[in-house]
Amino acid sequence: MPLKFSNFCDSIDSINRNVGLSIRWFALVMVLVQFSIVMIRYLFGVSYIFLGESVLYMHAALFMIGAGYTMLVDGHVRVDIFYASYSVRKKALVNLLGHIFFLLPMCILIVIMSWRFVFNSWSIMEGALSVGGIPALYLLKTIIPLFCGLLIVQAIAAIARESMIVFNHQATPPREKEEAG
Repeated sequence: MPLKFSNFCDSIDSINRNVGLSIRWFALVMVLVQFSIVMIRYLFGVSYIFLGESVLYMHAALFMIGAGYTMLVDGHVRVDIFYASYSVRKKALVNLLGHIFFLLPMCILIVIMSWRFVFNSWSIMEGALSVGGIPALYLLKTIIPLFCGLLIVQAIAAIARESMIVFNHQATPPREKEEAG
């Protein structure tokens, strides 16, 4: 891969890698908060709605903001009936077509359809889901276009890499799966 494309792809990868390595801590925090909710409820008979909503917010952030990282480390769900036996070049072609014809259009459609929804939420600083909840629903809704943006930039890096394999007949092995830890 030419140095220019390699640096470009590596820059995009570093964005999603840093986001993924940061957001993964939400999993631990979610478990601790949920454990606290259960303990407070059963030991003291008290319930705080904002704590329950915080688990919802973290869950949404963990999975949606972490999607670009999941794509980077090739951890996404794939139907491997035929794909597993394909050559490196054929796998790159399948991935290239999937990114161009499925992933990018879907992400763009989601951004277009959610833009007004998110904008309106920010314009009124939309409050909590429930009385006593976190008064920042606009932040939760902002995760939607952020999710798409991170997937789009990762798809662009993947398209650049896969195009080099498909069109230049480079027999570079696919990236190794990165460890999450």
